[in-house]
Amino acid sequence: MTNRVSYAPQDLQKMCKQAERDQESKKLAVLMERVKQQIAERDHPGDKHPRPDARREVRLPSRSVPFER
Repeated sequence: MTNRVSYAPQDLQKMCKQAERDQESKKLAVLMERVKQQIAERDHPGDKHPRPDARREVRLPSRSVPFER
């Protein structure tokens, strides 16, 4: 027999809300990096060698999978 942890409904709701906030924070961080990159490109249009991590794309999990790790 396996031991399963059962959370109270309020705890589960709190965990879900926290997960949503974490996801939104990640999206905001990615968006801020994109804006910083665009500003840098606009300020220095002749720069052919952007920072190595500037072009790295961050794939965000889809909203259909709420508990993706």
